[in-house]
Amino acid sequence: MKYSIIVPVFNRPDEVDELLESLTHQSEKDFEVVIVEDGSQTPCEDVCKRYEHMMDIHYYYKENSGPGQSRNYGAERAKGEYLLILDSDVVLPEGYLKAVSDELSREPADAFGGPDKAHSSFTDTQKAISYSMTSFFTTGGIRGGKKKMDKFYPRSFNMGIRRDVYLRLNGFSNMRFGEDIDFSIRIFKAGCRCRLFPEAWVWHKRRTDFRKFWRQVYNSGIARINLYKKYPESLKLVHLLPMVFTVGVIGTLLLLFFGFLPYMLGTVHVFPTLGNAMAALGCIGLAGIILYTIALFIDSSRENHSINIGLLSIRAAFTQLMGYGCGFLSAWWKRCVLGQSEFSAYNKTFYK
Repeated sequence: MKYSIIVPVFNRPDEVDELLESLTHQSEKDFEVVIVEDGSQTPCEDVCKRYEHMMDIHYYYKENSGPGQSRNYGAERAKGEYLLILDSDVVLPEGYLKAVSDELSREPADAFGGPDKAHSSFTDTQKAISYSMTSFFTTGGIRGGKKKMDKFYPRSFNMGIRRDVYLRLNGFSNMRFGEDIDFSIRIFKAGCRCRLFPEAWVWHKRRTDFRKFWRQVYNSGIARINLYKKYPESLKLVHLLPMVFTVGVIGTLLLLFFGFLPYMLGTVHVFPTLGNAMAALGCIGLAGIILYTIALFIDSSRENHSINIGLLSIRAAFTQLMGYGCGFLSAWWKRCVLGQSEFSAYNKTFYK
């Protein structure tokens, strides 16, 4: 068997139904599906049974241990030459497996991954969040774009790897967040051939509202520092940009507040030079933020053919950058300054 598709699931039977339905339309048929139920209260076993006559599908239920360990559980039971790691909230276009096979035929790879897109049926909020997580304006293209500020690291929503390499590297670690980047770093360190398959893309639903999105990216910021403590060389300039943006926005607001406060209190004569300087710097920072906001709006509106999505993308981008930046700063303070051990936030409510 060529491919084993491994999907960890937690309380998402409807998503699994959509993913399995999309697999019935694949032109490539040489695959099995391994569904690992990670201690769900709302299991998807009945959904899987409906597809047993359409594909080679295996369903396993286990105690909750997080997605990384659930993927390892599935990999131990998989039979394919390549393991395709997918999240339960993705849907595959008809040519997904063919695109993977075409790339592997063109040039061998030990590990690989593909980008993600927003489906036309997604809500405007989901499309805006998808834009913020894939745009060069917000991520530097490191999540699968052709223009990148760093080399491509496969992500667990759309990752492939030879089964023998997966087992040799012991799969995913016990990290709760950032476990896919941790695995990708170890893949590179092992000298494996790792590539982006640009045509092997998936539709990825991501979070459905901005509160859940904030929690996700905040934990991602924490994970980046946790990864830095394990692999100091993994921290690159592009990973610092959300933190710089966050500090810049907060600093601009503080400069504006304290710069114009003497005018509002009528005390500008006390420190006129200082007040004027702070107000001027604040205005310069504000101008930069406004220009960036306009660029986001124009680019997203053009890409999504929607002014409303363009407006929502502004909120999504600021949530993504500042959520990540705040998590990054919090983890830096606790781990690098105070010397605390690895941690993550929102553990109990991340999936809800």
